[in-house]
Amino acid sequence: MSADRARNRRLRPAVAGVAAATFGAGAGELAAAIIAPTASPFTSIGGLLIDLAPPWAKDAAIALFGTGDKVALLVGVAVVLVAVGALAGILEARRRRWGRGLFALLGVFGSVAAATRANASLLAILPAAIGALAAMAALSMLLARVPAEADRASVADVDRRRFLAWAGGTAAVGVLAAIASTALSAGSRAVMTVREALRLPEPATTASVPASAELGIDGLAPVITPNREFYRIDTALSVPQVDPADWRLRIHGMLDREVELTWDDLLALPMGESVTTLACVSNEVGGSLIGTAVWLGYPIRELLARAAPTADADMVLSRSIDGFTASTPLEALTDPGREAVLAVGMNGDPLPVEHGFPVRMVVPGLYGYVSATKWVTELLVTRFDRDRAYWSDRGWSERGPIKLSSRIDVPRAGASVEAGTVVVAGVAWQQHTGVEAVEVQVDDGAWEPATLATAISADTWVQWRFDWDAAPGRHTVRVRAISADGEVQTADRAPVAPDGATGLHERSFDVR
Repeated sequence: MSADRARNRRLRPAVAGVAAATFGAGAGELAAAIIAPTASPFTSIGGLLIDLAPPWAKDAAIALFGTGDKVALLVGVAVVLVAVGALAGILEARRRRWGRGLFALLGVFGSVAAATRANASLLAILPAAIGALAAMAALSMLLARVPAEADRASVADVDRRRFLAWAGGTAAVGVLAAIASTALSAGSRAVMTVREALRLPEPATTASVPASAELGIDGLAPVITPNREFYRIDTALSVPQVDPADWRLRIHGMLDREVELTWDDLLALPMGESVTTLACVSNEVGGSLIGTAVWLGYPIRELLARAAPTADADMVLSRSIDGFTASTPLEALTDPGREAVLAVGMNGDPLPVEHGFPVRMVVPGLYGYVSATKWVTELLVTRFDRDRAYWSDRGWSERGPIKLSSRIDVPRAGASVEAGTVVVAGVAWQQHTGVEAVEVQVDDGAWEPATLATAISADTWVQWRFDWDAAPGRHTVRVRAISADGEVQTADRAPVAPDGATGLHERSFDVR
């Protein structure tokens, strides 16, 4: 037998294992779609990995992949599954039951992951178990078809082709099952249909965006971020599908009376529009994890007033339907000058599903990880020394006030521009405090004032521009903001953990 033929023969158990793993994964996803839609083995395992990941791993994922971090994680899970499948095939070929035992362990892990997710049903353990059993059966079947030693090369080639056909067919069935599971996700389609048919109530109060808030410079972030471009950072690998008819909000804890709202109850309240800029604590200096929208919602302070928190309460622990929690200072939610709302609309439309449909929180002045809970279903009035939130348990600050920041949008990094007047432009923000001025420094020269657009309010970012008389050569431009209370943005560099990055954004350009 030639060396190539021997090597190919040794690879066949690994191929059988990969095909069996693919078949099992597809079977598990299809089972989830039929009997337990929230217990997808892939998303359950991925969600558990997110929960177990240390803060530095989360930061690294967002820094590397941005809003594609969830796709990257699922791809990573798939790569690991392929590796486990190959190992299972090799083990099973060398010692019976070892490979199937590895698949069984993977099934147990997937079942535990599904059973420990928020709102897990009694059937949550079944999809991963079914997937494991399917993989075990497929592995036994395929290894029984690994061709034996043959006297003639022509016979060996026929046997090899038969084995590859079986392995390829098994893997293809797994892929088709996974595709079918997506098609059977009726909950997702139903919620999208409800959302598309929904008509939001007319706002009792409206928000206006002055024309002078938009400088109209190419490449500059628009003052109102379109829904499709709004950043998304959360812990949900699979976007929760919440039918408004099933939505409930419970307000309980340290208060005189509990309050519970249905969707119809909420829509019957006088809704108002407010414009607020949201920012993620993982936003690096100069980063894009920030956006502004016109929100339609009802003030949370009014609901809390109805519930009457006790005098010693100082925090509200909000909970999402997927189990995520955020710790918001009670004073931020009861502040009459701060439009902290339960939002149902975003830029004139019902909330997009991935941004919290049907109801989310929007709180000016706080990073999203302590305030902007999506798919919110519970507000627990409590104390910081009694309860901790999802990211607080992972080493992040409990309160998360947004830091004074600014960013250069144009010219883009590394651009080559013509000598003469060059427009440098960007945005600056410190929500709920406001920005009084922006200054620009070219190379190591003096700080010079930029021109500000009209700020919509202290709760939004503001655009700025600086007309620079650029001389030929390589230049570096920096920006800093000055807040409405006189604070000058610090040049000291700090990472995003534990409470937001600091430092000055700069860009370098070649001037021709």
